[in-house]
This record gives sequence, structure tokens and C-alpha cells, in this order.
Amino acid sequence: MNITIKEVESSSDIARFIKFPHKLYKGNKQYVPVLNSDELSILTKSPSLDYCTLKMWLAYDSRGEITGRIAAILNPRSNEFHSQKRLRFGWFDFIEDIDVAKALVDKAIAWGKEAGMEEIHGPLGYNTWNRQGMLVEGFENIPPINCLYNYPYYPEFMEKLGFEKQIDWIQIKLKANSGVDPRLHKINDLLIEKYGLKILDLKEIKNRKNLVDKFFSSYNESFRDIPNFVPLTEKEIKQIGEEYFPKLRPELTSLIVDKDDNIAAFGICFPSLSEAFQKAKGRLFPFGIFHILRAMKHYNTIDFMLLGAAPEWQKKGISSVFHTHLATSFQKIGIVSGITNPQAEKNLAQKVWERYQHEPYMRRRCYIKNI
Repeated sequence: MNITIKEVESSSDIARFIKFPHKLYKGNKQYVPVLNSDELSILTKSPSLDYCTLKMWLAYDSRGEITGRIAAILNPRSNEFHSQKRLRFGWFDFIEDIDVAKALVDKAIAWGKEAGMEEIHGPLGYNTWNRQGMLVEGFENIPPINCLYNYPYYPEFMEKLGFEKQIDWIQIKLKANSGVDPRLHKINDLLIEKYGLKILDLKEIKNRKNLVDKFFSSYNESFRDIPNFVPLTEKEIKQIGEEYFPKLRPELTSLIVDKDDNIAAFGICFPSLSEAFQKAKGRLFPFGIFHILRAMKHYNTIDFMLLGAAPEWQKKGISSVFHTHLATSFQKIGIVSGITNPQAEKNLAQKVWERYQHEPYMRRRCYIKNI
């Protein structure tokens, strides 16, 4: 196949870049389209672009048809934080032709070498808040809206192109309507009394900006040892706080503060919107918004979006407080199942799921290669 790689430069190029996966996955029952408007904002207006340099390319065949896409990201904050010289890649999609995949990767690598990078890894976004991790197991399942989906030939091609596993993330499907052992309520009451903890009313979070700032301060500290993590900047925190915190639901949220009003632990879930996004087909209007709003009101499956504890609280057992709080709420409102957010396979925090009836759901991989 004659392959031409062109850099994305114009607004029409960006539109083609965003919409290519919709064509590639047309008819696939597992693929969850990202909203075109959200993707445009991420690629052109993200506060992460204040410090990241983004390049995008499209692959074309001899007929002028798009056959693949890739984005490469120079993230100096990540490289400084981890003492590395790595180029990130993401938004990597291609037809089942290894020559197309190779041509795209080669273009990204060439740019990375010019910038003095020594390795390339991904799929990743600007930071951990973006979608990341190539699917390597669980192709039969539908991912949460904040997770990537890809065909089984993707990881096969990555290995043929000389990439190796850097890290895997695991996702689990939980039975969420079983409640918890009554003894845990007593244990949690003792923990709350012993450490002077408080479960916040959601209204307090929405009405007090400093609590949003404290939440993300805890977030930055909680995940700083996770591979590929990059602490969020003030502008990133402001955007995420304004976008997500007004949407939090009391029955799906548990934030715990210590006696000094600092965030000690957190559990944030959202209704599963995957099927609604599939019906929207990348478009919020005219009908996409209807499907999404309906799914926000009527649901029995949830996505575990953010779960964690501040470093000073991670070995004191208080994560059971928010787990118990949420599990009790799930049983009360009729939640049947939940899908966990991707967690590093060696993360000991995964042991908490052993108390629930659960099964493997998806495995994602970040690949790496010397350049």
C-alpha cells in the first residue's frame, strides 16, 4: 500500500483526525465514541497545552482515504518529574495493516529524536486524567467512557514493531448490590472516632472552593508514585473542578476529611454512560444530549472513577470507610454492578475488591520502546 503521512494543521484536518475512529469502528458493538466536541477541546484548548507540545498526523492511502492517526506529546513536566527523556504517544488508531501503524510510529519517533528523546511510550494523554492504556484483554466488553477501546490486532502490531510492556492496568467488574458485612460498620465507626474523621456532605464540596483545591492536592499526593503520573497544575485543577464537581452525586460520592479539614480519602463514581455515548455517535446534538441525560437518571451500573487515600492515611484502613459508605448507598438505590477504574496490576489497593463478588473485566497496557 502507498502510504502518505501528513501533519494535522488545519481545523478540517483536526475534524478528520477526531472522526476517523468512528469510521474505523463502525458496526463494532464494544466501541464507545468520544464526543467530538470534547475531543476538540482536549486537542486544542486543554490547559495541559501550556506546557505540553502536541503533534498530530494522519495516514492516507493512494486514494486519499484516511487509514490511521497518531498524536505525539512532549511533556517536559513528566520527564522532569520522573527524570526521563520520553515521548508520549496517544490517539493511535489504524486499519489492520502493520505498514500503516509503522509509518505513523516512525513519524512520531523521528520528531521525538529531533527533540532529544530516548524512549517512546503510550498510549497516554497529557496526564493521568486523560484516557490511556491499550486494551490487551477483555475485547468482548464495553469500556467506561473514560477508557480506550481497540481491536485485538493493535497489541499484536505493537509487539511486531518492537514495543515492550511498561505497565499493565487492571479493571474489575463488581457485584455492587451486596452491601457490606455489618461488622465493618462498627469498625468504621471506631476509625472515624479514633482519628476525628468526617464524611463530607456533598453540598460542602460544591460550595467551598478550598475543598476542591484540597481534594486535588490529595489527588496529586495519592498518585505521585504511580508510573507515568504527572501532578496536575492549578489551571488543570480549575478546569477539572469546574467540569466534574458540579456533576457529583451524593449517592455515588464519599469524601472523608481529617480533623484539620484536609482530604484523607475519597471515592467518586458516576453512572455508566457508555451505552448513551454509543447512541450519541460522537455528537452531543441534536439527540446525543437526550441519551446522556436519560442515562444519568436511569442506571443500575456505575463506573468507579477515582478511589484513593492521602499518603499519610494509606496504611490506617480508612479506605474501608468510604467503601462501606458507598456500598451501603449502592444497595439502597439498586446499583447492580460497577466497573473499576484502571489500577496498576501491582497496586496493593486492588486487594480491597476481594471483599466483593468480582470478575476480571479488562486489562490495559502501556508500551515502551527505545528510540
